[in-house]
Amino acid sequence: MSRKHPIIAITGSSGAGTSTVKSAFEHIFRRAQINPAIVEGDSFHRFNRAEMRAAMKQAEASDNHRFSHFGPEANLFDELEKQFKAYGETGGGKKRYYLHNDSEAAEQNKRLNTNFKAGEFTPWEDIPRDTDLMFYEGLHGGVVDAKAGVDVAKWVDLLVGVVPIVNLEWIQKIHRDTAERGYSAEAVVDTILRRMYDYVHYITPQFSRSHVNFQRVAVVDTSNPFIARDIPTLDESLVVIRFRDPKNVDFPYFLSMIHDSFMSRPNTIVVPGGKMGFAMEIILTPLIHDLLEKKKKS
Repeated sequence: MSRKHPIIAITGSSGAGTSTVKSAFEHIFRRAQINPAIVEGDSFHRFNRAEMRAAMKQAEASDNHRFSHFGPEANLFDELEKQFKAYGETGGGKKRYYLHNDSEAAEQNKRLNTNFKAGEFTPWEDIPRDTDLMFYEGLHGGVVDAKAGVDVAKWVDLLVGVVPIVNLEWIQKIHRDTAERGYSAEAVVDTILRRMYDYVHYITPQFSRSHVNFQRVAVVDTSNPFIARDIPTLDESLVVIRFRDPKNVDFPYFLSMIHDSFMSRPNTIVVPGGKMGFAMEIILTPLIHDLLEKKKKS
């Protein structure tokens, strides 16, 4: 952790909805005129798209049926920790982009005067030295790999978990990957099963290290996520917000600001799903300002 160069990380599984939290942070940054260094979690994958397919085939041929994007074999956990450490100590470091689609490839090719394709990485480049904080969004913002001696979480000043209940997470992933990425439902289910070991060992433990968790809970039947025809809407959900340390949390203020919210435990507030974005902004804004005040004092 660093007072001089704070790091904020959003972490959540594939299909968890981290983009909603990312949007809330973007609103906060714009209003407060904060200049963040943005680091994308996918840029620390070990393989590009073609290489990952080849590595997957090789793993299956070796009878390894749990090789996935969630685990250490397919990611550069050590490089991610080095990046967090470098930014925390110096405000610098390296970043690159993973090009998810043709649109992102065209945008980066125009900026860099290159000819990369979707599924490839751009070259590593220096992070500008004049940023106010680092903002990470991805799968592994709080990951720990004890076997490899990697602890990414210890460098993070504000770790935010985005954790729908697992059936809802699977519904979101199945619908996204079939509608937007062209996969069959059977292929997406195979991916969920293959990732389960790494999900249990590298994804879920992060949410015990996070400072704040936002967990969306559907209030409609999601008991069989593999046949669900649509994704429960925000209005068909509640959001459970858990604070690791509730000592300085102004719960009366949040309850007064968020209509129909209530406390379920001394460290937990529950809000209507439709208020999730608003709740994120009023909860996270003072936490970010506190980091920046400490930065000024340092």
